[in-house]
Amino acid sequence: MKLLHTADWHVGKAVRGRSRAAEHQAVLAEIAAVAERESVDLVVVAGDLFDTASPSPEAERIVYRALLDLAAGGRPVVVVAGNHDSAQRLAAVAPLSEASGIHVAAAIRPPGEGGVLELDVDGEPAQVALLPFPSQRYVVRADLLLAGDAADAHAAYADRVARIVRALTAGFRADTVNLVVGHLMVMGGTLGGGERGAHTVFDYWVPATAFPAAAQYVALGHLHRAQQLPGPAPLHYPGSPLQLDFGETANEPQVNVVALRPGRPAEVRAVPLRSGRRLRTLRGTLAEVLAAAGAEGPAGPEGDGDAGATGDHLRIVLDERARAGLADEVRARLPNAVEVVLAAREAEADGPRRTADADRLRRTPHDLFVEYLATRDVDDERLVALFDELVDELASTPGEVAP
Repeated sequence: MKLLHTADWHVGKAVRGRSRAAEHQAVLAEIAAVAERESVDLVVVAGDLFDTASPSPEAERIVYRALLDLAAGGRPVVVVAGNHDSAQRLAAVAPLSEASGIHVAAAIRPPGEGGVLELDVDGEPAQVALLPFPSQRYVVRADLLLAGDAADAHAAYADRVARIVRALTAGFRADTVNLVVGHLMVMGGTLGGGERGAHTVFDYWVPATAFPAAAQYVALGHLHRAQQLPGPAPLHYPGSPLQLDFGETANEPQVNVVALRPGRPAEVRAVPLRSGRRLRTLRGTLAEVLAAAGAEGPAGPEGDGDAGATGDHLRIVLDERARAGLADEVRARLPNAVEVVLAAREAEADGPRRTADADRLRRTPHDLFVEYLATRDVDDERLVALFDELVDELASTPGEVAP
């Protein structure tokens, strides 16, 4: 039996306001092509299909099209809800999904009521324990959260999740393929850089020992960097199929293809994903940034290519003094610059910046504005000239300025 494991699609997530819908379509189509090329028998999606609990119609279209593509040819697809997903929305479409061979677990259920999925995959019996994201409000009683200290709450959360896992996996047998599909934070995991902080803190950690040795493969979602964690069973995060934010530039997108047989160790192979554009941060002066991007002249149109200066999403950190139009100048040369910021500057070497005088009322608006620009490290005479024009215009309007 061959399994494809993917997670953390986050469809609908933009990068600094720029849509990535086309990239998501491309990479999810690539994942479906991997499933077809590898002749996988089962696909698991371990949560966070969407980036928000209220996805746009476009995001829903992309996700449901991808799930149908993965289920092509009668291949079963198993989905659990992540912390970014709306369990209610996924549950609402579950009947339609089931009719297409897509099994959706929107909430934690007892084994006999949908918590464990029993499949016959090409003659191979499989048991799949389903663990959608367990929020603290669900797992830990409200009185403990209010009355206990943080350590008590964490211990209760970890203990209760472990008890849930034990209940879901109690029926695992030696003559079946035994899988756990879950969306949660396992202790010792490395953050990918773009996860929701509130759901990766200590309060949400679950020990690897919560998973039994009888599980041949634990398909996890939640962390955006692909990794395997030590534990009684093989614990794997496949990571996100795209670099989702600039904290994730070290992540290498992939899916896991896993060969499984009853009573045998899982054989796990990472399959790199090539679709989608990488994220890069360039630092330095404007000249240094342009040189590093390989852009001596205007860059190509936005979206050209899959790599290089015209393909990557760029975050530009400039070691320059602020001036009007600087960001526009950068974007004119590098259309794929989705963010342009100034590096923090140290105080000038020739002495401290001038501070406000005690008798500010005796100083002209011109002097005060120049001082304000200095506190912001802005050196642009055009702004000063424009300010002076505005002050002169206001002063020349009768009744507008007191003498």
